[in-house]
Amino acid sequence: MKIVKVVCAKGRTGFFFDDQRAIKRGAVKNGEVYEGEPVTEGFRSVRQAGEAISVMLLLEDGQIAYGDCAAVQYSGAGGRDPLFLAENFIPVIEEHIAPHLVGKEAASFRELTKELEEIQVDGKQLHTAIRYGVSQAILDAVAKASGRLMCEVVADEYGLTVSEKEIPIFTQSGDNRYDNSDKMIVKGAQVLPHALINNVKTKLGEHGEILKDYISWLSRRIQELRADESYQPVLHIDVYGNIGAAFGVENYEKMADYLAELEEAAKPFHLRIEGPMDAEEREKQMLCMKALTEEVDRRGIQVELVADEWCNTLEDVKYFADNKAGHMAQIKTPDLGGINNTIEAVLYCKEKGFGAYQGGTCNETDRSAQVCVNCAMATQPDQILAKPGMGVDEGYMIVYNEMQRILALRKAR
Repeated sequence: MKIVKVVCAKGRTGFFFDDQRAIKRGAVKNGEVYEGEPVTEGFRSVRQAGEAISVMLLLEDGQIAYGDCAAVQYSGAGGRDPLFLAENFIPVIEEHIAPHLVGKEAASFRELTKELEEIQVDGKQLHTAIRYGVSQAILDAVAKASGRLMCEVVADEYGLTVSEKEIPIFTQSGDNRYDNSDKMIVKGAQVLPHALINNVKTKLGEHGEILKDYISWLSRRIQELRADESYQPVLHIDVYGNIGAAFGVENYEKMADYLAELEEAAKPFHLRIEGPMDAEEREKQMLCMKALTEEVDRRGIQVELVADEWCNTLEDVKYFADNKAGHMAQIKTPDLGGINNTIEAVLYCKEKGFGAYQGGTCNETDRSAQVCVNCAMATQPDQILAKPGMGVDEGYMIVYNEMQRILALRKAR
């Protein structure tokens, strides 16, 4: 089954692009926008609408396969590719990718995505968002051409077995961490609530007291609202490096002391802490995460540490996993480029006995989320992110429903 045409459509994502550098320099939130001047190249304002490109592959029998190019909320920061604007990158797809794909057989996902990863423009690899969306469309094309589900294509090509049960879904609250936690509990989310602890003074506390009180409240709230004790969600909190900011990036003893306090506050639920510190460069971040992990393990503190900052690419994920820098990696799907890299990152973590969290960003689309569910059902990570958006309901619905469709269709067969 040949690909006969490539068509692009501009689109919106489920959240925003935010200029992280400007925010760190003091841009002030005013409602849903930020006051102040942008700092990162390409930004017209500190916060602007998220953009996507839907890439549609027309097959010779009339079927249409598609995927969505999208980039993370904090584009252009932390070594990531520049801001992803549709008007700038649709011409790149039409000029450099369409001629490569038209006429190709939609027969092998791995072969076509390998070729995609090798395409260069002006000596550089294609933007991660482009590789992300086009690889989704390729997977859909191969699935449609062969009469299989996308998860079945992944399983067949990588020698895997599609999961016969749900993968735990991790929901994120944004700043509305109290009301949105109620939504998560009522819906039975298996991992919650992310909580967006991105400021020491207002969200963590100078001595960690604000976050500790929040975790205590969350534990009580789950026990109050749950139908019965069989509901035992994992508490997963992203602190954006702020434990290190409060207690010292390399003060592993004090950070571990605080993590032990959080463990007690979370009981009877298991706790994961994402991004405990930010060492502001890759090598030091790995060493800091490794040292804190060793300290936590030595003391028997039952808190899992999740690598996030400076763990962006497939190579980064492998590096952190090889060095046991944390207990789990957040595999940020758009940052890895082609979804073939997400697949390989999950499989590598599992091979190394390292936790695999197939994540992503609130700034994705319904389509990218659906394709990611298919990848997860084949690779079976420890958890996957409900996305896009920060409102809980929409992202959880998209991911949960796609998962249930896969389970029901495979059972019916």
